[in-house]
Formats: sequence, structure tokens, C-alpha cells
Amino acid sequence: MLRLNELRLPLDHTDDDLNQALLRQLRIPPDHLLEQHLVKRSVDARRRDRIQLIYSMDVRVKGEAALRRKHARNPKVCPAPDTRYRSVGHAPAGFPPRPELQPVVVGAGPCGYFAALLLAQMGFRPLLLERGQSVKERTRQTFAFWRGQRDLDPESNAQFGEGGAGTFSDGKLYSQVSDPEHYGRKVLEELVGCGANAEILTRHHPHIGTFKLATVVRGLRARIEELGGEVRFGSRVVRLQLAPSSAAAKTWQLVGLELADGTILPTRHVVLAPGHSARDCFTMLEQVGVALESKPFSVGLRIEHPQRLIDHARWGKQAGHPRLGAAEYKLVHHAGNGRCVYSFCMCPGGFVVGATSEEGRVVTNGMSQHSRNERNANSGLVVNLEPEDLAPYARHPGDPLAGVALQRDLEARAFQLGGGTYAAPAQRLEDFVAGRPSQELGAIAASYQPGTTPADLETALPEPIIAAIREAIPAFALRLKGYDHPDAVLTGVETRTSSPVRIPRDDRMESLNTAGLIPAGEGAGYAGGIFSAGIDGIRAAEAMARQLLKLSPESSA
Repeated sequence: MLRLNELRLPLDHTDDDLNQALLRQLRIPPDHLLEQHLVKRSVDARRRDRIQLIYSMDVRVKGEAALRRKHARNPKVCPAPDTRYRSVGHAPAGFPPRPELQPVVVGAGPCGYFAALLLAQMGFRPLLLERGQSVKERTRQTFAFWRGQRDLDPESNAQFGEGGAGTFSDGKLYSQVSDPEHYGRKVLEELVGCGANAEILTRHHPHIGTFKLATVVRGLRARIEELGGEVRFGSRVVRLQLAPSSAAAKTWQLVGLELADGTILPTRHVVLAPGHSARDCFTMLEQVGVALESKPFSVGLRIEHPQRLIDHARWGKQAGHPRLGAAEYKLVHHAGNGRCVYSFCMCPGGFVVGATSEEGRVVTNGMSQHSRNERNANSGLVVNLEPEDLAPYARHPGDPLAGVALQRDLEARAFQLGGGTYAAPAQRLEDFVAGRPSQELGAIAASYQPGTTPADLETALPEPIIAAIREAIPAFALRLKGYDHPDAVLTGVETRTSSPVRIPRDDRMESLNTAGLIPAGEGAGYAGGIFSAGIDGIRAAEAMARQLLKLSPESSA
């Protein structure tokens, strides 16, 4: 197969136009084209008056060897990569021979689910533990909390439960992580097999959407169980049981897990995928002596605009075209005080939601359905933190949990600014830039659930963060017309951009000082979203399989 890249066509092209462009690029007659498959479609909107669609195609042709030689110097024509997944091995018959050899995965977010799925596909019959509830029950609980119909459940909410934090988001499936093994293709194919739209295989910026993602998550669970794995909800791990390690490079050997209900599970092999909000887990790891370190992250606000404003700013007169859908944006500004301000988790046609997992705190996040047809667009507007921001929260030099303390402080401030009812403090953009409190919101209605309180966000974040955001807003407006709309809504606070903690691991993906413990995913500091977390889950499963099969890090059975 050959791969053709950079096939550029106008927005209103026909299927025949695409075929003709393909033939022209290869310089072959129609009867030499035997087979073709769409690989990727993206949009080039740098010129709003000349929006183009860009295609990558895989083709099978007559005389492929000769054609390869003919196009050897053409970067737009190359051999199609082999993206098929190849397992590192398979469990022996009758596995596990002893209970302590059964692999355990902690956390049912995308990382944990893909780790468990791959282990199940390799025949290792994993046990998956999740502190929260199934996605159906969790969705019922979370929506009821947003509507003010029930109290927050600290164990099952927008952060905890089947599917992880990404369940109540846009379901974005793109990342900038290096993926030479094509694990990302495996992730996408499994998601499609569990109910996601097949278009995620070919879109440049694929997404699933919240309700569709819930269906996919249930499908992943069913596949794990069909293959002999087990999924247990309401099973919070409260302590790792460790023994002195006989390995020279390790301090501890994992020997078991203690659950909140008192259950002790003997195990020597755990994939720990706790998610970025598992603060009690981070504290427990520090207490038992697992190596931890702080990790950079960002904080900020959510900003909302009418989706039609963003569509016109990005697409011009082509706004509303069925091949374009709801417009997205990605913006970055380097402020004069040295901070980097950037859009984060942009949700077209979505709404802002309450994403707290702890009582007495307010956290914002964005969410979209697959249709992306809600009235507003929203995005995080976040700024990188510096060591001086964390210093007041550190218990000692190098405190790995200083970032957690900072997050909690900002979220508690937001709770108070919002009136102490889980309403979020909100402010008109014009008022925010001018440094005056908002007495009321304007023409753009806030979508945040469970509701907003007009406020002054001046004290919601550290002063350098506020200053950088104020500077960035007019700069962003120069690139996206209307971004500085006076009634655009700012809602605080966005603190869960990524984990504030990393659990360092070695070249075998094992904890630096604890044998048998494989930290993985976003909570462990190795992913940033659904897609990269799924990829890291595959890598974690492979690392565990190599342990169980006693293979070298590079070997396959």
C-alpha cells in the first residue's frame, strides 16, 4: 500500500474530485487504482475566503514497486505504515496459578480501562478496581448534583467513577504524544468497536461526546468481562501493602492492596491509574513511602462565547457548512511577566460544568455532546504555574503535594466567591479586564451547572495569573475576532488541567522504588487527556505482561 498526503480540495468538492486529485498526484490512469482508504481529513482555514479540506489516503495500485521508485523523492507519496497491533505475549493456560499473581488495575478511566482490556486480551484475567460507580449510576448522581437535587458524593462524581474525568468532557481523541508504535490506532479501533462513531478513525480532531462516551465505556467493560476479567465498583484502595524488596534497585515490594471496606487483596502486580484528582491516593502513596515528585500544571478560568461568534471568526462566510461543523480554536500568548496563557480543553457547542470532587470547593470544566450543538463555546483560559506560586503551600523543600494544596486553596476561594452553594463565581469579560466586579452578567448567558454568582475574579487566582490573563485577552482578540466581546463570561476556577504530581518510573515503567507497581496515565503524570491516557494504558499492560512472562523490556513472547 502507498500513502498519499496533502491532497487539497475545496470545501464543496465531490467524491470524483477526490479520485481525480489522487490519480493526478500518482500520475496513473484510473484502471491502475485497485483500492483506496481514507486515512485522515483535516481543515485548512488559514484563509477564510479559501477554506480547504486536506486528505491522506492509502491506496493499492498496479505496479506499486515501480511507482515507489518513481516517487522516491516526493514527500507526499510514501509506503503506508503498518499500524496493526501486535501483542507482546499471552498468558499460559490456567493463569493465574496463584491469587497474588493476578494483575490488578486501579482506576477505571481511559488508562485503567485500556490496561485492563489489553491484559484481558492477552489472557491474564485482570481485576479492575474503581472507587466510583458504573457510568450509568455515576451519570445519574452527577447530573442530579448539577441540578441541585442531591449532595455531592465524594466517591462518585464528575472526577471519580467509570470512564474517569473524561466522561464528562468533550471526549477529545487527539494528542501530541509521540506514538511510533501506532498504539493510538489501537485505541481508536477499540473505541469504534465499542460504539464510537467510525469517523474518529479519520478526523483530524476526533471527539466522541459525553453521552456517546458513556456507551463506549460500557462496551469496554463488557469486553473485559467477556475475556475473563472482572470490574468492581465502589472499591477504593486506601493503602498499598509493602514489604522490603530483595531487588537491589528497589526499596519495597508490593504484596497487597487494602480497600476501604477492609478487604485485603494479595497481589504483586498493580497498574495504578488513579486519575489527576485522586488526592487521597497521592497522600497515601507518600505515607507508605512510594517515590513521588511535583509536576508542572496550569490554573485559570473558563471563558464562554456564543458558538456562532466562534464559527464566523474561524470560518467566515462558510460558517455553518456541514463539512465544517462547530468551530474550535487554539490560542497561546506569552505575557510580559513571563507567563504562558493558553486555551485548554476547548469545547465547541458545549457547556461549563461543576467538576469538583471534594466538599466545599468549586471546580470548572467543559463538556460537549457529540453533536456540539449547544448555544455557547467554552474553553479553559489557563496559565502555567511557577515554583514561587507553589512555595507558600510547600510543607518542606521539594514537597510533592504542594500543587494539591494550591489547588484546594483556589477551589475553596471559588466556593466562597460563588456564595458557598457550589455556584461558581462569574464575571463579564469587560468588567474583568477593567478590574471591577460584575453586578450582573450580560447578553451571553452562563451555561455553568449548578449556577453562577456575579463576582470579582480578582482574588480567585494569584496576581501574576490574573495579570497574564488580562494581557492575553486583547492579544487573542487580534487573532480571533470577537474574543474580547464585553459580555463573554469568565467562570472560576479551572484547576484540574493535569495532575500536580508525578509517580516516577523506570525504563520498565515500574515505580522507581516499589517493585510490582506500574504507575500510569494522567494521575501518575504520564498523559494529558483520553487519547494519551489510553496509549499509556496499553504501554502499562505490556510492561505488566513482560513482568508476568519474565520477558526483557524489549522482548515479545
